Amino acid sequence: MTMATLPGIEARAISTPRLRTRVLLSGPADGIPVLFFHGNFSSATWWEETMLQLPGQYRAVAPDMRGFGDADPTAKIDASRGMSDLVEDAIALMDHLGFQQFHLVGVSLGGLVAWWMMAACPERLLSVTLAGPGSPYGFGATRDELGTPVNDDFSGSGGGLLNRELIRLVGEGDRTTDSPFSPRNVLRLLVWGPPFIPGREDELLEGTLRIHLGEQDLPGDHETSPNWPYFAPGRWGATNAMSPRYTGDLVERILAVESKPTVLWIYGTNDVAVSNTAASDPATRGLAGLLEGYPGPESYPQQPMMKQIRKMLDDYQTSGGVYEEVAVPGAGHVPFMCHPEEFNRAFHALLARTSQTHT
Repeated sequence: MTMATLPGIEARAISTPRLRTRVLLSGPADGIPVLFFHGNFSSATWWEETMLQLPGQYRAVAPDMRGFGDADPTAKIDASRGMSDLVEDAIALMDHLGFQQFHLVGVSLGGLVAWWMMAACPERLLSVTLAGPGSPYGFGATRDELGTPVNDDFSGSGGGLLNRELIRLVGEGDRTTDSPFSPRNVLRLLVWGPPFIPGREDELLEGTLRIHLGEQDLPGDHETSPNWPYFAPGRWGATNAMSPRYTGDLVERILAVESKPTVLWIYGTNDVAVSNTAASDPATRGLAGLLEGYPGPESYPQQPMMKQIRKMLDDYQTSGGVYEEVAVPGAGHVPFMCHPEEFNRAFHALLARTSQTHT
């Protein structure tokens, strides 16, 4: 509970039957609740400015998710359940706080958790804001809009994806720009999006350095594969939980629910972390000569993440849901940080339209 917070943000240690973790809170205790999910390599700290910019009638809730920040380090993510551990943690937290219905916001990995919540408990969601979300089919190893696997073992996804030098430097608490793989440089290139650098970069970097590390955390375990790039997902940690190996029938479940919350999909046009040519996609790295033995785009194409999201949301709308797509020009992976006025304009309008059903 030692991370500094902005004035107006309360940091509280909260224990539920599922998880003890740090939760950031702001706004009136009896306000309309808004639950924020952070992304990979981050923590609840990343949402503080957005929380404080909410209109006065809202109560913001942002937990450090399992595997991150000040969450109980003994609590692990069972990737074979996809995002279910993180979903159940969030439901237990909102039950503990006494919130039956709430607005939901997720960025990147947090967007993946939001997809899973749309399948698990749509009746509890007043709205869903997906800020640069991962694809509902997970990260890596799929070839088309329908999430068709590149290989049967989903090679190229999961715990083997992450750069080991980055993981080493995170473990050492590196705060420099000495290595191209230093956490600060990776955030600047892949997350903030040049030339933007947040004013509170040091605090945000601290959230990255508090990731739980290990074969059951990050990067997680992995298996060898006969298929390029010769690794397949393991069972533990958030990066493995992101693998399409564990997605199952998630998309079908979301489309089948009767209670469909209104969705805002908002992203930066310069996002290189989630795109049809994502920088961390093994195929992108193979095309650039950064991974040896790349078999070519016919055998291992880049994952069309944006096409997958748009196809999913179009089908969502066809099956009775409503969604809005907002592209923020010039923004990177975190539009709520680098272009807060544009983000909040769309986000606050969604909250206003959908809060009337609050109970």
